[in-house]
Amino acid sequence: MRILLLTAALIVAPASALAAAGDSPFVGEYGLAEGPDVGGGLLIRNDGRFLYMLAAGALDERAEGRWEIHGDRVCLTTDPKPVPPTLEKGTPMAVEGSIPTVLVTWPNGRGIPGVDFTIGFDSGDPIEDYTQTDGWTMPDEDKRIPRWIEVREPIYDITAPRFELTDADGGKLRAIIVPNDIGVVDFDGACAEKTQRGLTLHRTEGDMRFVRLRDDPE
Repeated sequence: MRILLLTAALIVAPASALAAAGDSPFVGEYGLAEGPDVGGGLLIRNDGRFLYMLAAGALDERAEGRWEIHGDRVCLTTDPKPVPPTLEKGTPMAVEGSIPTVLVTWPNGRGIPGVDFTIGFDSGDPIEDYTQTDGWTMPDEDKRIPRWIEVREPIYDITAPRFELTDADGGKLRAIIVPNDIGVVDFDGACAEKTQRGLTLHRTEGDMRFVRLRDDPE
């Protein structure tokens, strides 16, 4: 059902918006050909605009913008340019009566599970683990005081410079993920080339293969 809704969202393009920017062999609707648990599509419209969507597990991506022909390739640029999500240090917050060592939240205070972290100390090995919705707390038997913490959200690869902890922090960190345009892909001239069945889009993260579904996306 999720993939069907994804495809439906891609093909909704006003007929009035499909007016004349010149014919191109790339204009059309494409479906992602990357396995049964991944859904996605790319719509290249003849008004010089494109739409892109992807659903892969917990990852949802989308983009829209401009396309241009460069030689035998079509190149995509997200427009408007998205503002990436950020990780910011926030005021420590109690969860069920106590302040966890590491807590990652949205700006509204809702906890975020599955965020990887590394904690460093004055001595001994760092601790690596991941958060739950109520954060993560040092084991009672480990009396070391955290001196720095690195945090990484793995699904959208949201990172920040190492958070250095001062005495005022008391060895605790609340990191806030400010979503901004989370999930919007910043295609900055990413190019695709024609294949026998559709096209292959070259991205820093890897190539994506698409199969042509329709020539005229009206």
